[in-house]
Amino acid sequence: MNKLTKKSLSARENSGALRSLSVAGALLFLLGVGLAIMLGPQHWIAALRWAGLLAIAAAGFRGRSLTYWIFFSMLLGGEIGLDRPQVAEHLRVLSDIFLRLIKVIVAPLIFGTLVTGIAGHGNLRSVGRIGIKSLAYFEIVTTLALFIGVGAIDISRAGVGLKMSAEPAATAAANAQPMRAEEFLLHIFPENIAKSVAENQILQVAVFALLFGIALALVTETKREPMLTFCESLTATMFSFTNVVMYFAPIGVGAAIAYTVGHMGIGVLLPLGKLLLTGYAALTAFLLLVLLPIAIVARVPLRRFLQAVAEPATIAFATSTSEAALPRAMEAMEAFGVPRKIVAFVIPAGYSFNLDGSSVYLALASIFVTQAAGMQMSWGQQLVMVFTLMLTSKGIAGVPRSTLVVLMATSSIFHLPAEPIYVILGIDALMDMARTAVNVIGNCLACAVIAQSEGELSSSA
Repeated sequence: MNKLTKKSLSARENSGALRSLSVAGALLFLLGVGLAIMLGPQHWIAALRWAGLLAIAAAGFRGRSLTYWIFFSMLLGGEIGLDRPQVAEHLRVLSDIFLRLIKVIVAPLIFGTLVTGIAGHGNLRSVGRIGIKSLAYFEIVTTLALFIGVGAIDISRAGVGLKMSAEPAATAAANAQPMRAEEFLLHIFPENIAKSVAENQILQVAVFALLFGIALALVTETKREPMLTFCESLTATMFSFTNVVMYFAPIGVGAAIAYTVGHMGIGVLLPLGKLLLTGYAALTAFLLLVLLPIAIVARVPLRRFLQAVAEPATIAFATSTSEAALPRAMEAMEAFGVPRKIVAFVIPAGYSFNLDGSSVYLALASIFVTQAAGMQMSWGQQLVMVFTLMLTSKGIAGVPRSTLVVLMATSSIFHLPAEPIYVILGIDALMDMARTAVNVIGNCLACAVIAQSEGELSSSA
């Protein structure tokens, strides 16, 4: 027992020492940045920043998370871009490799998650009133979340200061004649799913998956089960694939930041703080302007509800993973007074169709990218993007950095440049905590609202 106590104390001391070294390194790096702004570029100031980076790297060699290394690679990439712009120019190939690896995930992942999200709950005709209410609620609330995200970024215009040039494809798209409404409507529906996948037409893949999932839910269970098992296996495999690819994220992000800073200077990073504040303001506005009025109108007991969601929301915030909070959220909602049959349908379905925080983030991030590229989009074009996001974001699981997949899919549909997305990834971990907590709160509230509408929400504490 004494040995275990000593080992525990030693582990805590080591953890504290590493944390202190990491903080000292970050402060040293920031001091170097501040001095460079005041005094201009000098060799001794650059040496100060490199010393800070070495301290951060040394503190990260024992059990640090992928998020830690992405943050470190962003700082390292910015430093390389400042000190060695000629070297940074050749690093773009690494960021392009990462982009390709992300793009190859998108189509099979969206297909698998959408089909399992729709057909995984059995025959649609047997879902009945609860299913219809839930899906209608999900669509209304996530659409409002997307509008709040677009409104917030249009007000703050956080991406305007980035002044990033659009890629040739984006420039060509901006100069092209706008697509007429009937052409866009026709373009949504695939004529050949293999062609849609090959051409990265993600919206067509999503529509096909939506119809396929409905059709699969309508066939007999014996015929549905093999295909559903395949789709569930495909989804699990693609998320495993995503996890493998994300190990390359620090290299891809660092290379992209190095290339971007090497071309445009340190000013490219300054709008990120504005974007972060915009994101938190938008999520707060969504909680106060959408979820709070819904809870009041549905007569959900607010005090008891807040007590019930406090623990799962905290778990989600700390882990940045909605799935980590799912079991506790289901237990909390049953204890809150929601019948098990409603909890068992609404919360799992919500994790595919009701990611409110992710919807807010996707809307503001996609418009941020257009602002950074200098692309002018009318409100009509932004609405088209909003409804595209509403469809392509369905089925995306609540795991860290999964919204990057949807953001990449949207960028390919609207020919947006990739560089601003890499820049956003630098603060994605900070955004991820808040949006994941909002996802959990939104799903728990949906559960309570549906139960209340059925007259089955227990009033007991």
